[in-house]
Amino acid sequence: MKPIELRHRILETVSKNGGHLASSLGAVEIAMALADVFNPETDRVVWDVGHQAYAWKILTGRDAAFPTLRKMGGISGFPNPAESKADAAIAGHAGVALSVAEGLAAARDRRGGKEHVVAVIGDASFANGTSFEALNNCAAATKRLIVVLNDNDMSIAKPAGSIAKGLGRLTSGIRYNRAKNVAKKIGRALRLSFLYGLVHWMKNRLKTMMLRNVWFEEFGFHYLGPIDGHDLAALVSALTAAKEEDRPVLLHVVTKKGHGYGPAEKNPTAWHGVGPFQWPATPNAVDLALPADGQKLPPAPGWSEAFGDALCELAKDDDRIVALTAAMSDGTGLAGFASRYPNRFFDVGIAEGHMVAFAGGLAAGGMRPVVAVYSTFLQRAVDQVMHDVAISNLPVVFCVDRAGVVGADGVTHQGLYDIAMLRCLPNVTICQPKDADDLKALLKEAFGRNGPTVIRYPRGKVPTPPLPNSPTPPLIDSAARIAIWATGDWYGKASEIASRVGGIAVHARYLKPFDSELLAKQRAAGMKIVSLENGAVAGGFGEAIGADVKFGWPDAFIPHGTQSELEKKYGLDADSIVASLTSNFKL
Repeated sequence: MKPIELRHRILETVSKNGGHLASSLGAVEIAMALADVFNPETDRVVWDVGHQAYAWKILTGRDAAFPTLRKMGGISGFPNPAESKADAAIAGHAGVALSVAEGLAAARDRRGGKEHVVAVIGDASFANGTSFEALNNCAAATKRLIVVLNDNDMSIAKPAGSIAKGLGRLTSGIRYNRAKNVAKKIGRALRLSFLYGLVHWMKNRLKTMMLRNVWFEEFGFHYLGPIDGHDLAALVSALTAAKEEDRPVLLHVVTKKGHGYGPAEKNPTAWHGVGPFQWPATPNAVDLALPADGQKLPPAPGWSEAFGDALCELAKDDDRIVALTAAMSDGTGLAGFASRYPNRFFDVGIAEGHMVAFAGGLAAGGMRPVVAVYSTFLQRAVDQVMHDVAISNLPVVFCVDRAGVVGADGVTHQGLYDIAMLRCLPNVTICQPKDADDLKALLKEAFGRNGPTVIRYPRGKVPTPPLPNSPTPPLIDSAARIAIWATGDWYGKASEIASRVGGIAVHARYLKPFDSELLAKQRAAGMKIVSLENGAVAGGFGEAIGADVKFGWPDAFIPHGTQSELEKKYGLDADSIVASLTSNFKL
């Protein structure tokens, strides 16, 4: 396939299924060069993060299956060894590719293997702490490793921090490469091979003077670049040369996120992860809200937006409130806060552990920090939640987005484990709103609490109008027989189920501490307690309250599919739960 054909293939599928578009469009030539120079079946290519790897999937035996991308039972949106031998490792979270690749290379060296190991890492992922730990260890771990640094001057949004600025200076090293190539040509013409040692020494001095920031060499890497990442011939040549090196090589490749598709080039942040859209579009179309029939969808309020709006409103009256994100200002709903309160907003880059410890320091210094983070990424900072926040009982508010099943992003992104990971930590309060009004109220309550608070909410739309607070019949009613305690996002579902089985629904607004007094009164009235949570049953809310029947996600990694498909598959839709309760309690 030609690059334009690969891009059309990606656009054709993503426009129908949704997915990570701009990042994969920008890495098409990288994938082509890797597939040309290396053997995907035997050499090991580790992608970090895998949302840039759609072209790699197409080129490594999954072209026919590509239309099933992110569909239930179809291929994953991220590399997965269970799907193909060409995928060396799971690649859903940023910053781990170097570590995994070093492990593969060290294992190869230990058993005397010959395969090549390549890590493809983005410039934003490169600033992750784990990447630096891997850099520090590389020279001691292996002598044969190739790192492709895909520098598109972007993460999901514009990258933050000093590393991004340093890489920007390196891209000016085109001048160095031109000078080096001229020197090589002169040397060959004059047959000065006997002066190789002197030329090599002069080349390194020239590199140091002209680039000034090639500190990769200090970690034991041979630095090559920067190279135009959309020049396929140059990439193939550079990777071929890197295969012959007897020390780790870092190939600095400069690409443009969204390359080849005008709207994505103009607004790579908006086109990073998209739902279905119209393609081919009208010449100037940049509207992401166009379904296949071309009719514009009305804007739908989401939980992230509701959080951002509530935080901005509360921040008006309290200048201690500051907000933190790990390269996810748009995704977490903080773009508005960043615009209105730029001096109270911190984007730390892809560094969740640092973000939480930083928030602990802000709280200890008298601020009221709000950490906005996806559930799947908070997993990366649980130690800091314990060590740097909970032990000292600091008033950090964790607003945990995408809590619960997220759908098509699949196994690496399902937000099912935050309750189990955090409810065992002393001093931590955990709550979940049922609607936008409740979210704002819980935020306000959190700012009045002298200790850490976790507010979790799902992906998707906020219920409108707001859900009623008082169930019918009342919360304690022996005639009802069943009380369904539900996390906020499933309170509406619990209410429907309760009406069908003659029970009552309880909005478990606080998961820790829960309303133990109400629970005791219901038990005393002879009511059976049922829990319903959009989280893992193992270690979850149902276990905390000792529910007689627990409904939640099983002790298994949940694959990709729509939320409704997955709920049906695992018996968590309303019909399946009604049938189970009817059978359990002989209703």
